[in-house]
Amino acid sequence: MWYTYILQSKKNKHWYTGCAGDLRKRFKEHNKGLVFYTKGRGPFSLIYYEACINKNDAFTRERYLKSGMGKRYLKNRLKRFLSLTG
Repeated sequence: MWYTYILQSKKNKHWYTGCAGDLRKRFKEHNKGLVFYTKGRGPFSLIYYEACINKNDAFTRERYLKSGMGKRYLKNRLKRFLSLTG
């Protein structure tokens, strides 16, 4: 399985979208500061993920979730979570 995921920085509340074959390992790498794009922005919470059968589907989904329509989809999908976190 491949995973498309959304992390939220506990430091600045920003979201980071990514894709990985081993979600647990990748999440640990983000929190240890081993990922270039999120280095120094952690710690993180995993707030959303989707599983895909293959790598291409997961990366396609990642691109969509980074687009304007994808961000609107996520905000609607996570609106209860967002109201709890302020």
